[in-house]
Amino acid sequence: MSLITSLTKRQPTTTSSGPVRDIREKDGRLAFWLVVPSLIVLTIVIAFPVVWSFVRSLYGDGIGATPFVGGDNYANALWGNGSAEFWDAARFTYFFTAVSVVLEVLIGVGMALVANRAFRGRGLLRASVLVPWAIPTAVAAVLWKWAFDPNGIVNAVTGWDLIWTGAEGPSTVAIIVADVWKTAPFVALLVLAGLQIIPEDVYEAARLDGATAWQQFVRITLPLVRPALLVAILFRLLDALRMYDLPAIMTGGANGTTTLSVLVVQSSLSQLKPGYGGALATLTFLLIFITAFLFVRMLNVNAVEQAGVRTPRKKDSE
Repeated sequence: MSLITSLTKRQPTTTSSGPVRDIREKDGRLAFWLVVPSLIVLTIVIAFPVVWSFVRSLYGDGIGATPFVGGDNYANALWGNGSAEFWDAARFTYFFTAVSVVLEVLIGVGMALVANRAFRGRGLLRASVLVPWAIPTAVAAVLWKWAFDPNGIVNAVTGWDLIWTGAEGPSTVAIIVADVWKTAPFVALLVLAGLQIIPEDVYEAARLDGATAWQQFVRITLPLVRPALLVAILFRLLDALRMYDLPAIMTGGANGTTTLSVLVVQSSLSQLKPGYGGALATLTFLLIFITAFLFVRMLNVNAVEQAGVRTPRKKDSE
């Protein structure tokens, strides 16, 4: 006890001493210069395309010397002739994102709970679950396009005679099914990593207190796995908002399945409108950035709330 008391008393004098402060400042400067190369690379890789897209959006379409048009391309996309296709693409993108992310989280959590249990063949199950995630998105899109063909396996199994890519509703279902099949294992993998750091003693104590399986899931599993789950949702949210491969390959963006990324590519390359395509790319970037910013801000609020829960424990220990 005396040793702890003496160490506690010595700690303020040690941390406030000059040599320790100098070492920390030196470490801080070293850390800054170590991060500088990464910041330069990220600036070149991320900032340059965004800035160049914005600059190109201020000029007209065509090849060679193009006139400066200012914000005309943005006005055309937001409330001009192209506003209908832009807002339709935005509506479908956010609808696809909301439905697919919710389904992937529900299925991914279920898969993680099963994979976290101890049983024979658990390693094989975990490896097989990751197979869809390992398949490239373009390959998965082709596979599911064949599966949803009128003569494909989906109609053969269900007995339906449905042209899945012939209307907006079936096309949307087909794209969402393909995306959920491919990326639910990714959510399961992150949630499984969060489940494996939960001590078994917590569940033992809950069972001794008479907690049911549902109460253990709601009161223990969900709160403790929440950080990993939120990270998985953030990754999937950003990935779904910039979805291009699945709708481009399965439907070509037809029947109301044009996402914002598909619209950007169609305008820039297929219709040879680089100026208008640059404006669409900039607007898409802003929408995704604002969505990610709001979600990350929500994560910070939760982190503060969690820190606030721990504060009384510190006071109690004092």
